[in-house]
Amino acid sequence: MNELYLEDLHVGDRFGSDTVAVTEESIIAFAREFDPQQFHLDAKAAEESIFKGLSASGWHTAAMSMKLFITGELKLAGGSVGLGVDELRWPQPVRPGDILRLETEILDMRASRSKPDRGIIRIRNVTTNQRDEIVQTFAAFVMVRRRL
Repeated sequence: MNELYLEDLHVGDRFGSDTVAVTEESIIAFAREFDPQQFHLDAKAAEESIFKGLSASGWHTAAMSMKLFITGELKLAGGSVGLGVDELRWPQPVRPGDILRLETEILDMRASRSKPDRGIIRIRNVTTNQRDEIVQTFAAFVMVRRRL
């Protein structure tokens, strides 16, 4: 797919992604490095937690979602430059064996008032597992190049 500019996008456009498989090893490795809580590190301890089993850190879910976004169908000219995230939610835990997929929808868009060579889009990203359960949602502002 060709790189897209602001002029190529429309409110309501949707873009999919490939998938990423979540493993027990990846959950533990991420947690060991970035979120060392027992319910992310130890299956036995996780059984006793509110999660009732090993679950990925929300930040691990966010990192996997970012990979799906960057490698997904929405290829922005010059790359994806995030300007901010709103309403980040993790309604369901991510478990070993889950297969994650991302869908991105364009919610709003406008040309920049101060920089005529770019615009700003507002997107909603929804990450689901193999059962179509939503495991993460967020809205974000992303800078997009304009075709001049």
